Amino acid sequence: MNKMKECAGLLKGWDNILVLSHASPDGDTLGSAAALLRALELMGKKTAFRCGDPVHKKYNYLFEGLELACPYEEAEYVITVDVADPALLGKLRGEYENKIDMAIDHHGTHVPFGKTEWVEGEAAANCQLIYKLLLEMGIEIDRKMADCLYTGISTDTGCFKYSNATGETHRIAADLIDLGADSAEINRVMFDTKTRAALEAERLVMNDIEFYAEGKIALIAQSKDILERTGAEESDLEALPAMARSIEGVVLGLTFKEKEGGVWKASVRATLPADASAICRKFGGGGHRGAAGCSFECELSEAKKLLVAECERYLEEMSL
Repeated sequence: MNKMKECAGLLKGWDNILVLSHASPDGDTLGSAAALLRALELMGKKTAFRCGDPVHKKYNYLFEGLELACPYEEAEYVITVDVADPALLGKLRGEYENKIDMAIDHHGTHVPFGKTEWVEGEAAANCQLIYKLLLEMGIEIDRKMADCLYTGISTDTGCFKYSNATGETHRIAADLIDLGADSAEINRVMFDTKTRAALEAERLVMNDIEFYAEGKIALIAQSKDILERTGAEESDLEALPAMARSIEGVVLGLTFKEKEGGVWKASVRATLPADASAICRKFGGGGHRGAAGCSFECELSEAKKLLVAECERYLEEMSL
């Protein structure tokens, strides 16, 4: 059976549904969750939502008006959206890893963990899948759903600048605008607005940028004390990985973020034809060709050494 049709059929028969986003939530996982929750609510379903990390206030509009009438402890079915690996559930992993009834994802490196899975690794954003799912379920997409879906597509394509934005991506985005998505305001909030605290944090981080492989690799590191010194929130610095890659001559942009328990989360951004996911898979991570991630449970100096060495080896092997 077509996986999209299978998911649509199951959702029509389910109730008391909990939707999970991945930790360090971005516009795609949150847009996917909010749009799906709105559709399920419209169908008369009781719903709940959880995320392992706090949701930044700039995403509040995605959830405005949602009732979320089902206490998550009483949920009968659990769905993940834009989650490539149970490890990405963060603090919620232990509670839900073996209880996922449906996983909807667009990562080519997806690790199967749901009882029912629908994965399209070539889709630019998970919200593309949710858009098609809602149509399959006969949902009339309203303005609020359109805002949610457009947010996910725009943020995961870098405002349609990344190579993952296909003709289908643009056609879906255009349809969402026709359905009422406020594209100009969404893109202004997501890409052209930042707090003064975030600007100061970016300045401090970029002041210590490191270059390797004759400028083909750029590396920046964000320690927790930078957030404490500036008052910025971690989600204020979502643009850091893209900033590292944006420098002329850089093929691989590396960003390290300090997490709890001495863990350093690494984000790799690649300029084609380099493949970020191929590098991150060496360390148990994954993602997309242009953007991927992995984690290191060691000192920052050792994590840098390991990732830079792999990146240098990769560039040499690929003659880049």
